[in-house]
Amino acid sequence: MITITGTVERRNVGLGAWAFVTEDGTTYQLPKSTDKNLLQSGQTAQITGQVREDIMTTAMIGPVLEVKSFELISSN
Repeated sequence: MITITGTVERRNVGLGAWAFVTEDGTTYQLPKSTDKNLLQSGQTAQITGQVREDIMTTAMIGPVLEVKSFELISSN
């Protein structure tokens, strides 16, 4: 489990993908099953989750981060 802070972004790759970009520039892909309250482009959050090395995606924008919990810091 990791806890990271960053910004949610919508990426126009294929059918679209959700990314979480950390303060240090690391990009994770958020699964489509992620809570819809988190999936809003431009908002900042602190996420606790697990990096899933066993999942591949067509977007390939970064490792998949399965969100266990999150706290919104700022929203649009």
